[in-house]
Amino acid sequence: MTQPIGNILERLIGFTQKRQGVLASNIANSDTPDYKAKDIRFEDFLQGGNMPLMLTNERDIDPPVSDSDDESVHRDRSAPWKDGNNVQIDMQVAKMDENAMLYEAGMKLLGTEMSMYQADIRTV
Repeated sequence: MTQPIGNILERLIGFTQKRQGVLASNIANSDTPDYKAKDIRFEDFLQGGNMPLMLTNERDIDPPVSDSDDESVHRDRSAPWKDGNNVQIDMQVAKMDENAMLYEAGMKLLGTEMSMYQADIRTV
């Protein structure tokens, strides 16, 4: 059973808002010793609800499996700095930019869907 596009877009917008908070937390903790950067993967959004990633061909690659205790937030285990902190500000800003574009696309699609519903109501 497929979800109405509005439900999918609502989940997408919620995903981007949650991810933005996680990325902002990384930047806020960039000077905290032993802090490990976190992220929420888009694959997890696709796996949630009725949108599982499916193998359609035996040559497809299995979706990644998280080794984290939290199913939605994943920690980066690398430690490039001497204090054990692995936050790279430029990477976090790039991820925030990518996330903002995804949010804007979701909002634009949601607005388009609402306009289509309004047009349908007017014609009835």
